[in-house]
Amino acid sequence: MQFAGRRKSSLVGAGAGAGAGAFDPFGTNKHSASLRKGGRLPVYVAGVFFFVFVIIMYGEDIRSVTLDPIALAGPAATQPAAVFPGGAGGVVAPRRDVLSSPEKKGADDAVKTLPRRDDERPAERTAATTTTETAPAQGIRKVGGDISKKATKKARRQRAAKKTVAPAVTISTPETCDLSKGEWVLDNASYPLYREEECSFLTSQVTCMRNGRRDDNYQKWRWQPSECDMPRFDAKVFMERLRGKRLMFVGDSLNRNQWESMVCLVQSAVSPDKKYVTWEDQRVVFHAWEFNATVEFYWSPFLVESNSDNPKIHSIQHRIIDAESIAAHAENWRHADYLVFNTYIWWMNTLNMKLRRPAGQSWEEHDEVVRIEAYRKVLTTWARWVNENVDPARTSVFFMSMSPLHLSPQVWGNPDGIRCAKETMPLLNWNGPIWLGTDWDMFKVASNVTREASPRVPITFVDITTMSERRKDGHTSVHTIRQGQILTPEQQADPGTYADCIHWCLPGVPDIWNSILYTRIMSRPEPARVTAS
Repeated sequence: MQFAGRRKSSLVGAGAGAGAGAFDPFGTNKHSASLRKGGRLPVYVAGVFFFVFVIIMYGEDIRSVTLDPIALAGPAATQPAAVFPGGAGGVVAPRRDVLSSPEKKGADDAVKTLPRRDDERPAERTAATTTTETAPAQGIRKVGGDISKKATKKARRQRAAKKTVAPAVTISTPETCDLSKGEWVLDNASYPLYREEECSFLTSQVTCMRNGRRDDNYQKWRWQPSECDMPRFDAKVFMERLRGKRLMFVGDSLNRNQWESMVCLVQSAVSPDKKYVTWEDQRVVFHAWEFNATVEFYWSPFLVESNSDNPKIHSIQHRIIDAESIAAHAENWRHADYLVFNTYIWWMNTLNMKLRRPAGQSWEEHDEVVRIEAYRKVLTTWARWVNENVDPARTSVFFMSMSPLHLSPQVWGNPDGIRCAKETMPLLNWNGPIWLGTDWDMFKVASNVTREASPRVPITFVDITTMSERRKDGHTSVHTIRQGQILTPEQQADPGTYADCIHWCLPGVPDIWNSILYTRIMSRPEPARVTAS
């Protein structure tokens, strides 16, 4: 019957007949038959095999694309701490994701106090401190499988590139040239060596233009030695010399002034996200991450130990010096590659100095000694430590002569002047000494001790005194701070009380001191170095 035939046809199409095989509810057999009839089965199968092939061959690359950003970041806790050169005395730097430069938002909350008198503390602190630093990953961390061959080859090429370091550079200025003799030359074309607003590491104590000074000629004077030429400071060349090294300034606030200058001179050679400052009790450290180098300042105003060494509390009426004890401070200098010392300004308050007795059990047990003799005792202790503890094959030692004060304007022909206030020009064409109150007997003691008291380790005496005496215009004067606050207009109008004629504006005179230091360091050859992969 026609009805039965239609029913049978329906069952056969559904696979229900005796020879039709298993029941196919989705019609796949029908679809396969359609593919076979149309000749498209090989294309379908090939597509499936191609998809499987891609997954097998490139699955690792796909996984690396999706996971490697996480792997590269890595948890900070799994990375080793980056300890800067110096063994036990090395610096543990802060995490870069916490602080990369002083502008980083929120950095002020973690700042510690840089050693300074109460009237020197800045209103704005420029850097944060942490005690740990995690080094950047040295390669790609694997996540969920092996690294592909392409990634491995790429990593190998990157490691090989690190083996090449720029060749060492030296300059031709002879050691015999006396850089302290010369004249100041106005140089609008190439000075200042940096701009005040470009160096965010400066403290408010020395940013004279920001603090209201109107003239800026004090920034534009270049020192021209009489016997030779002094090269212009090259930040990139100097940072290559400092690669893997520590440059440390040790002393009083004038050496801190010079440290700030050096940081501003070199920081332009360091990438913005690879430089930062940490404050660590008596030490403040500028880190140049990509050079694995530090420029440091260590607060030790007498070099030896004293009752005024606390970086936060040292405004003590009766300062007492332990002339024979230096080890507690010196342990922090032991592994530096360049050491730059000074001590002077704290000696100028009294004619006699209080020295702790050698067998004294407390600071109350002390004697008063004539200043020049006390100075000689202290420098002899310091030079003996240098001679016995410094490796001259590794470490270069410098001693900066005294930075002069400008408190008596009648001496330079300005009887109506008040200290160094409103001075806008150096002393030019001046013949003979300037009687500013500099203790030249102390100058001679320092020169003699550095030359004679350390026969095993050469100490370079850097004379900055004569050239700086002519720079009555370079001091911070009333364009500075007191007790952490910029001087008010009323205070600035009273220079007799508030003018600071000890410290220097930056950019300014300390940049020249560092140019001399740069010249001496770079004039000494250094063997070519190769960084291990």
